[in-house]
Amino acid sequence: WFHLYVILDIYSRKAVGWMLAPHESGALAERFIADTLLNEGIVNQLTLHSDRGTSMRSKTVAEFLADIGVTKSHSRPRVSNDNPFSESQFKTMKYCPFFPSSFASVPEGREFFRLFFAWYNHEHHHSGIAMLTPATVHHGRVEEVLATRQAALDIAWEAHPERFVHGRPVTAMPPTEVWINRPTEHHLVVPQIP
Repeated sequence: WFHLYVILDIYSRKAVGWMLAPHESGALAERFIADTLLNEGIVNQLTLHSDRGTSMRSKTVAEFLADIGVTKSHSRPRVSNDNPFSESQFKTMKYCPFFPSSFASVPEGREFFRLFFAWYNHEHHHSGIAMLTPATVHHGRVEEVLATRQAALDIAWEAHPERFVHGRPVTAMPPTEVWINRPTEHHLVVPQIP
């Protein structure tokens, strides 16, 4: 067995970090999380939602997250699929055309995931984010890409309006907010500092 650790930015759907390990442990999970946060330049305002695996519930990881000010949440007990973003990414991975039936070794698995996550982040057009790639959303290029799309639609409309039975086409927009468990309104209020 191998253990795959993945951190998804649920807003952009980008896999910001991944690690394939030959075993699961709190120390590996802590190192993986720390490396990912450092690579992404994340220092605050983060909630890390995870399954209830032993490494993610370990004292090592809990103390580390508390020390750096990361809020943690876990899936509900005995519910394996309460994170639709993670489930969607996992299904995309399992159904991609080059997913192997098995890995002969950890290095072979790492090579697959290196290729897969490069494809997933930079080439996969995700339906949950207006058919943009996760990297496009993550790196703030939404307006630029959607302006190009809209220009192409405008040209098509001008040339053949009869093809558009619902009127002038407009590009779809990605959602403005994304939540796994939306806090109640009183938790969303930001106190005013005098």
